[in-house]
Amino acid sequence: MTTTTLAVLVPLLPFLGAAAGLLLGRTAPGFVRPLAVLPTVTALVLAVLVAVRQGGGTGNHTAALDAHTELTPTGSVPIELALHIDGFAALVAVLVGLVATCVQLYSTGYLRDDPRYPSYAALVSLFTSAMLLVVYTGDLIVLLVGWEVMGICSYFLVGHYWETPEARAASLKAFLVTKLGDVPFLIGLFALAADAGSFRITTVLGQVTTAGGLDHPTLIALLLLAGVAGKSAQFPLHTWLPDAMAGPTPVSALIHAATMVAAGVYFVARLLPVFAASQAALIVLAVMAAVTMAGSALAALAQDDIKRVLAYSTVGQLGYMTGALAVGDRGAAVFHLLSHGAFKALLFLAAGVIIHAAGTNSLAAMSRMGGLRDRVPDAFWTMTVALLALAAIPPFSGFFSKEAVLGAAEHTATGHEHGVPAAAGWIVLIAGLVTALLTAAYATRLWLLAFNGRGAPAPDHGRQPVVMNLVLWVLAIPSLAFGLATAVLPDWFDGRSLAPTLTTSVLGTGVALVGGLVTYAAWRHTTAMAARPPLGAVAIDTETGDGGLVEAEAIASHAAAYGDIAAAPDPADPGRLLLGPLHRHAATGFHLDAVYTALFVRPVRAAASLVAFLDRAVVDTYVRGAAETPKALGWAVRRAQTGNVQTYLSALLAGTVVLVVAVVLVATAGA
Repeated sequence: MTTTTLAVLVPLLPFLGAAAGLLLGRTAPGFVRPLAVLPTVTALVLAVLVAVRQGGGTGNHTAALDAHTELTPTGSVPIELALHIDGFAALVAVLVGLVATCVQLYSTGYLRDDPRYPSYAALVSLFTSAMLLVVYTGDLIVLLVGWEVMGICSYFLVGHYWETPEARAASLKAFLVTKLGDVPFLIGLFALAADAGSFRITTVLGQVTTAGGLDHPTLIALLLLAGVAGKSAQFPLHTWLPDAMAGPTPVSALIHAATMVAAGVYFVARLLPVFAASQAALIVLAVMAAVTMAGSALAALAQDDIKRVLAYSTVGQLGYMTGALAVGDRGAAVFHLLSHGAFKALLFLAAGVIIHAAGTNSLAAMSRMGGLRDRVPDAFWTMTVALLALAAIPPFSGFFSKEAVLGAAEHTATGHEHGVPAAAGWIVLIAGLVTALLTAAYATRLWLLAFNGRGAPAPDHGRQPVVMNLVLWVLAIPSLAFGLATAVLPDWFDGRSLAPTLTTSVLGTGVALVGGLVTYAAWRHTTAMAARPPLGAVAIDTETGDGGLVEAEAIASHAAAYGDIAAAPDPADPGRLLLGPLHRHAATGFHLDAVYTALFVRPVRAAASLVAFLDRAVVDTYVRGAAETPKALGWAVRRAQTGNVQTYLSALLAGTVVLVVAVVLVATAGA
């Protein structure tokens, strides 16, 4: 079988699995789990085979795989079914397949009693297929199809627990905010194709790098960045991602690690020469990355919901990736994308096990539970590995990938990167070091509050299914050892070294250790206060042992765990002590949702109310009048049709008299 055929099957198999799962979910429920797992596992195996056959892509002097066929004649810019698989695409597809397989396996245990599991599993497969299409395609319109399919899948999956208002609001918010970025993204794609004369990615890049260039590089880059900011949850369109935690935990792992939010970073990496053609666009990208990194890390330090901590963490780590792209190093960006995908999937799936055991999403509640560490030993050890990777502590994978980003920023800041402004390097470097300090702080806080609680034991919801714990250990392997790939990854990318540099390694590791130690000291200081229960931090006590139902009940029964619990006074929280008066602002995401409500939501609702009033009071009046007037005339005519001959003769006589009188009057007036 040719490599092209294998590559076509990679996104096709999960799509067929999704279609079959939707068709057979109710009539043949016994086939649902095999249809969810087997196509995804097969797609992973085929993606690995494609990567092996590519042997490192263009970086290893192996030509990228290009195949295309015209989809339909358009009369102008053609639309083609095209493949373009280089080293970036090959490895990202393997990541997508690995995380999707782990999520599907994990979900068979986590949602084993969920009545909507068939539709859930099918949507996860469709989500996976759409992301693989984005990764492998060589045509921008086909990429847009996968881009939008992921958006609708996220809407349904985030709203899986649609009985709860939190899930309904979160799914709608995710859909609308990402669509807000997709509108300029679509305009940018058409403008890019108009300038380059093609939707083919290779043709576009050839136009940028070897031909006359683009006519409007800055405008096109900024339009595309709006879509990237929405999809990859970058400032100022990041607000949907923390709220999306109202969906099932495996969905959070899929969105954060390998699909939706990774799509924007991958898109910029694939088309980096387009963005590099405008220094202004690179500066905007660097500022966006810096604000995203630092702001999300501060917000993560103030969150009480364990999943919201991880959500803001994802926003910040995506900021590192966009920062690497802003300084012109897509190898470092994709390296961190791969590393982050492994340990972030592990963090979310381990969080699902912890939520199942604790019966709550609240860190404040967990800090008042004894024995949680002993109840979930697999989640404890694997999450510890993942948090060390997140905090970029050597030798875990996050250290190597984050240092690649900081090293690239230093390289640009010192003026060694041609065509990229040094200011972008300094912005990313300073923000990256500040974020490294804050990341270690909130990672340490999460570990201390979740696994070192004191008090009564949590309600016993039974042991987790073996498959859930097995998946955690599978993901722990790349979280621990993927950093060793720094020696071979340059061959898959652009050939640039990804090895840590001395300066940024010392600075990055040093500030991370400071952040962790300061947080530990603050926790020791506040531990004595843990006897006081915080407002709203409640753990549920349910008879079910199903992880998904435990989480769903926690969301439905205790809104405080997803609501404004962070504003409640919890003296045992070290984050409150560290942030001081900044805590209440960071806990609400620096009130960005309130700003959007004031600037956009209320005016739009007011305008909608005005339009509704005008529709009822003005338009409907004319419509009703147009109907009532003929009705009244018909009534009058109908009243005249009595069927009585005497009435007709009387009317005729009366009419004749009226006519005669009228004629006489006219004649008299004329005389």
